[in-house]
Amino acid sequence: MLSIAAISLSYSAPASVTRPSEVWDKATTEAHGIVWRGNATIKPLPHETLATEVLPDAFTWCNKDGVNYCTMSRNQHIPQYCGSCWAHGSVSALGDRIKIARGAKGIDINLAVQHILNCGDVGSCHGGSVDGPYQWIHALSKSGTGIAYETENPYLACSSESREGICSAGSWTCTAENVARTCSTFPPMGKCTGLKRYPNATISEYGSISGATAMMKEIYARGPITCGIDASPILKYTGGIATMDGESIDHVISVVGWGNDPVEGKYWIVRNSWGEYWGEMGYIRVKFGKLLVEDQCAWAVPATWTEFNVDGNYAEGASPNFPCYEDGSNC
Repeated sequence: MLSIAAISLSYSAPASVTRPSEVWDKATTEAHGIVWRGNATIKPLPHETLATEVLPDAFTWCNKDGVNYCTMSRNQHIPQYCGSCWAHGSVSALGDRIKIARGAKGIDINLAVQHILNCGDVGSCHGGSVDGPYQWIHALSKSGTGIAYETENPYLACSSESREGICSAGSWTCTAENVARTCSTFPPMGKCTGLKRYPNATISEYGSISGATAMMKEIYARGPITCGIDASPILKYTGGIATMDGESIDHVISVVGWGNDPVEGKYWIVRNSWGEYWGEMGYIRVKFGKLLVEDQCAWAVPATWTEFNVDGNYAEGASPNFPCYEDGSNC
């Protein structure tokens, strides 16, 4: 993303651009037991103690000392439209933090948004919250397992109430097959089955955050975060620094860093979940204080993740993969 930092164009929204909100209101959020305060247990937190003076003018995890710690860009809109930005933003930021913990070594770990849609009960294709995904993953982590990887539960843009596209042809409840699955061969000889043992990731804690300074400290110290944004003004965004004030939070994204433009000043480097065809290859730059990006954010700390190390020497947080048969019969 630093390669475009020299572009100082500002972006203003076209008139009369609106969209349905994909973020629950306060009453709906609280009715699902989701709270803003989070449950951070480690005190004090990095964003509470890190000196402001150590923060650089520009910083991004997508190019830190020449290393890219950012995971894949996603598209919540295929194979049909699904308002699951709230799950995409949190999963992307957590995937980045796992990559940071691994020192960017090995194949990227991409987590399953569909697992949250099927089992989280903290949102659907018709909306969710900034904090809900991490609260669910933390509760799941206490059970001895975590969120599945994308390869055993690919994103299909459906939730239990969805009827669009392919969604009416399937079931999206939290069955074993909708957590992690594989299919052995063509029916009637083969079948699809749920896996009891599967690669997954857990978190040790999570929390809520707001305000530019606290956000910068948290990002700099531990990695990308997920935040709400007013997306109505950026539906037709094609590049530059967005400078609109914003009216209400209706979308969720992940923030991977910030830059400093000679004209507009500091801006957030934001990864969206609308695919790489949109914006600046799926990213947007948002001027500090604009589009409500600084109002509602959340973070999570990786605890464990599954990987394979040929020499058997696993770093802290990494756990060895249990090898399943091709048909999953031993898992």
